Amino acid sequence: MLGLAGLIPFLWSALTVILPGLADWGAHMLGPRFAGAYVMLFYGAVILSFMSGVLWGFASRLTGRRARTGYVLSVLPALWAFFTTGGGVASSGLSLIAGFTAILGLDWFFWRQGAAPDWWIPLRLLLSAVVVTCLAIGVIFS
Repeated sequence: MLGLAGLIPFLWSALTVILPGLADWGAHMLGPRFAGAYVMLFYGAVILSFMSGVLWGFASRLTGRRARTGYVLSVLPALWAFFTTGGGVASSGLSLIAGFTAILGLDWFFWRQGAAPDWWIPLRLLLSAVVVTCLAIGVIFS
């Protein structure tokens, strides 16, 4: 349920991108930074950074060389978000799409090592599909 709740800002943002009236209402009621593509871009960078923390936790369940590899891999999503966003809706959105797609490979790595729970991959596939779809809406319609 918490993972699904984490989709709310992405879904809201996508809706405000394709429904200008909703964007106007959201900007008026919540403030301009809570409507349109900005929401998904800012929140997407935050979530990629959050996922670095999750992966760091998985790395802590490993030992030796696998742990060292896991720690190195776990910082990549946050670094990706930091270095590739901020250049406008299209470039930032495409970078986040690439980041959320690539992190599935990291999820799989930790899952195969036994560091992630059995239910991790199905959850991450669902969440990533929604996130990437919302980001694509932002890139296409903004």
